[in-house]
Amino acid sequence: MADFKIVKNVEGPSLGTCSAPIIEKDGLFFKDLERTGELVPYEDWRLSPEERAKDLAGRLSVEEIAGLMMYSAHQLVPAISGGWYGATYRGGKTFDESGADEWELTDQQKKFLTEDHVRYVLAMVLKNGEVAAKWNNEMQALCEEMPHGIPVNTSTDPRHGAGSASAEFRTEAKDTSKWPLGLGLAATFDPDLVKKFAKTAAKEYRALGITTELGPQIDLGTEPRWMRVSDTYGQSSKLVTEYAKAYCEGLQNGDGDSWGNGSVAAMVKHWPGGGPCESGRDAHYAFGKYAVYPGKNFEEHLKPFIEGAFKLEGTGKASAVMPYYTVSFGIDPSGKNVGNSYSKYIIGDLLRDKYGFDGVVCTDWGITGDPSDKLDSFGSRCYGTEDLSEAERHLCIIENGVDQFGGNNYIKPILEAYRIGCERHGEEKMRKRFEESARRLLLNSFRCGLFENPYLDPNESKNILGCDEYVESGFNAQLKSIVMVKNNGVLPIKGKKKVYIPGRTIEAHKGFLRNMVDAVSLPGANQKDVEKFFEFTENPEGADFAICFIESPISDGYTEETGYRPVTLQYRSYTADNAREVSIAGGDFREESDNRSYKGKSNKAANEHDLDIVIKTKEQMKDKPVIVSIRMNNPSIVAEFEPYADAILVNFGVETKAVLSIVNGDSEPSAMLPVQLPKDMDTIEKHCEDVPFDYEPYKDSEGNSYDFGFGLNWSGVIRDERWDRYVKDRK
Repeated sequence: MADFKIVKNVEGPSLGTCSAPIIEKDGLFFKDLERTGELVPYEDWRLSPEERAKDLAGRLSVEEIAGLMMYSAHQLVPAISGGWYGATYRGGKTFDESGADEWELTDQQKKFLTEDHVRYVLAMVLKNGEVAAKWNNEMQALCEEMPHGIPVNTSTDPRHGAGSASAEFRTEAKDTSKWPLGLGLAATFDPDLVKKFAKTAAKEYRALGITTELGPQIDLGTEPRWMRVSDTYGQSSKLVTEYAKAYCEGLQNGDGDSWGNGSVAAMVKHWPGGGPCESGRDAHYAFGKYAVYPGKNFEEHLKPFIEGAFKLEGTGKASAVMPYYTVSFGIDPSGKNVGNSYSKYIIGDLLRDKYGFDGVVCTDWGITGDPSDKLDSFGSRCYGTEDLSEAERHLCIIENGVDQFGGNNYIKPILEAYRIGCERHGEEKMRKRFEESARRLLLNSFRCGLFENPYLDPNESKNILGCDEYVESGFNAQLKSIVMVKNNGVLPIKGKKKVYIPGRTIEAHKGFLRNMVDAVSLPGANQKDVEKFFEFTENPEGADFAICFIESPISDGYTEETGYRPVTLQYRSYTADNAREVSIAGGDFREESDNRSYKGKSNKAANEHDLDIVIKTKEQMKDKPVIVSIRMNNPSIVAEFEPYADAILVNFGVETKAVLSIVNGDSEPSAMLPVQLPKDMDTIEKHCEDVPFDYEPYKDSEGNSYDFGFGLNWSGVIRDERWDRYVKDRK
């Protein structure tokens, strides 16, 4: 084990606990990461990050640069064996067999850090703050002993969302404060709140050893059927652009007004906007690979990037950009239709040349591997380049101006791409291109102070994570994100009244990884959570009122048995009689036809029972109040249950206690709808995937239109400065 010591400068940064030799110069201390005994430029913290990154990039071998160009697959700490993210310990043993500490490095982590030179690591599950801090220190100690002492830059998908997560891009809050998801934040119509959230997130991320967020997600949520719309900031390009700017500034400015050791680099996603996916099918899967622009509205989807994330106070622009998996169909003037990272037009001509972005461009995860022979699979995203070798795909992406490959741990394809590139362009040009990416990648680690002190104090991390101040701020944001769209005078319900809450049933359905998720029966709410507010009863006849906790419809736009079918936003069976006869985009080597139309086909929600419980509960409660609380992952057809509800509360990911705090009047609703809620599925079939506000909103039995910006408080319809600023001019 290396000899560690604590080194502090009176002026300048603390070097923390380190094992590297120390150089003293002009009364100041510097890490001798190069082990030369002399102070070289990248070790000199008095120089700018740009100067230091350029110096170090020039010192690295091709293999070391290739390592920087990889962003690891998802890491679980501690790791499990088997499955998508499995790993082993101490020479191939499971975690339980090995006797390893929870923070110990896996066999695979040791390999990709030492042999493959990986320095950018994606943390998915971190057991808690203490374990995360110790795991971080293990990685940093290993890397500080290696040539050049390049620290690990750990990233995360957004991990502050309240409630459980169901996908890799939405990581459940553990040991952190809990905040609403994107649409929930959008419902507050408050950029200052978003900046406050980002500053809090940055502090908690740094306590976990995280210095890059794979976010914010600033796609325009113009397609209501898209499974990722809940993580966007909604349909309004004006609101999304302001939120993009506010969040990136809060995250990157750290404790001051520029880069520093409290900063977290933002990797905004997904260029050039993943929102307009055809018919709502997502590009994680080959059956959803196309983004379409029937409304000729491509330029509006760029606004959150070029007018928001690329125009920041303090740090100038977001440090990194992630293109989406999608094929932006019909956008490239040359007629090529390939995945965005494979498109010279999307990356080279637009992002790099026209809009002058000089930060890191990192592919979305897992796009360079060979395609599956099945269209319905979770790992087949080399869209339009299926005939190339894996190394040729890497080279194509590098030639376009992309710097980094998400989810790739293995160095060989990049080295082979370099060899092919030398044959094609000459070694001098390829070396220069690799150094360009190395400079960009290293810059973010220098900016965040990792070369001086990448280590954490586990006790300090425990004190920061989920502290009372941050938890309270997150909960208050949850309260501000709940939209009341209906209230027949029944809310608030004061006093310790008896409440009936029916259970839920969700049928078997395809999950995020395209695995079958078994049918499940769930309680409507945790009884202990409810009893803090009301008396819980399982007898509707003896209850004073009822709350139905439901979720927006769960549906899937493709199966091997049915082929393409509608992604439905209603609970009951829906037949797409008015869908397009011919799809806008199409074409795949696994398909006989280019037409992806689902006209005339049917589908229904896996949670159709949610509608049943609302109707049945209304029958059981007779004249007593029935309140519906819907977690809205997608803008939903509320027409099916609205007539049976005396009050409706819409949330986009909050804790149960936040909903109950509105129900009992501890807090007054103040949020407004960040999206339109559609009248029916026919209006959705007629709309253009790339255009906001182009479908007809639902009008309820009280005459209220569930349009963008609609919401109620105890006094009635909300009309305030937020409505004036964002709703009058809906663009």
